[in-house]
Amino acid sequence: MVLLSNCEGGVGMQSAREVLERGGAALDAVEAGIKVVEADTSIDSVGRGGAPDLLGVVSCDAAVMDGATGRAGAVGNLRYFLHAVSVARQVMERLPHVMLVSEGAERFAHDIGAERAEMLTEEARAKYERWMAEHAQACTNLSGEELVRLAWESSREKTAGGTVVFLCLDSNGDIAAGTSTSGWAQRYPGRLGDSPVIGAGLYADNRYGACGCTHVGEITIRACTARSVVLYMKAGASVQEACLEAVRDLRSLKGGYLGPVIIHAIDRHGESFVVSTGPVVKGMDYFYWNGAADVEPRRAEIAE
Repeated sequence: MVLLSNCEGGVGMQSAREVLERGGAALDAVEAGIKVVEADTSIDSVGRGGAPDLLGVVSCDAAVMDGATGRAGAVGNLRYFLHAVSVARQVMERLPHVMLVSEGAERFAHDIGAERAEMLTEEARAKYERWMAEHAQACTNLSGEELVRLAWESSREKTAGGTVVFLCLDSNGDIAAGTSTSGWAQRYPGRLGDSPVIGAGLYADNRYGACGCTHVGEITIRACTARSVVLYMKAGASVQEACLEAVRDLRSLKGGYLGPVIIHAIDRHGESFVVSTGPVVKGMDYFYWNGAADVEPRRAEIAE
């Protein structure tokens, strides 16, 4: 049994461990761990208490993938519901689709009786208002070129990270991956990063391993990073070699918005590797458990 999570302080690891220790499935452990993170308002980049977009609206993205079957479910721009990861899981379980976004995701969440919540906390609102007061200044009409300008302003700060990743290998040898995020703080409304994009933000395959990515999802979408890591392992690379080859893919991109990415991966034996493409940034600490008594805190490597 193996668990890997990047959540600050190891939040959610205990709940995920308990599932595995009862003989539960990897996918159940991933969902259980992420739900704890989504409900923790001290975490300002996932779930309730997460950062809003430029219009002050909190929306969440999440996805899960079952490495035993290749099934997956994802939601994007989901508002008003506490556990985006559970809604994503139900998309996989109950619909012929893989991804729902915006009003469709919200309608589905309502239809299945998902738990509703006010996602914008007072603390998150205060942070947003302080940022807007500094950067928007006298602007009273957030539209047109002003909104575009502010999106670029938000990209100049270290606000593009914050996705929680859980990767799991259970006692049956099944692998699962899950992600959840409230997205880039002060992002342009409607922006989707890589977190709900299967193959970019996460991928899982029992035969080879699993991968999840955080930070600037714009470039992992372009490079299909999570799927690439798993394919490199399929081709015979170790988990470390696969991640470093994916780093080279990311660094080959030209133009557009470029920024740091952290790649998290496990192979089918539970060996792990986590690497950052850039300098030390928030989110480089992660937590690893392989059935031992204690969860082991670790730090991502920095790619040369």
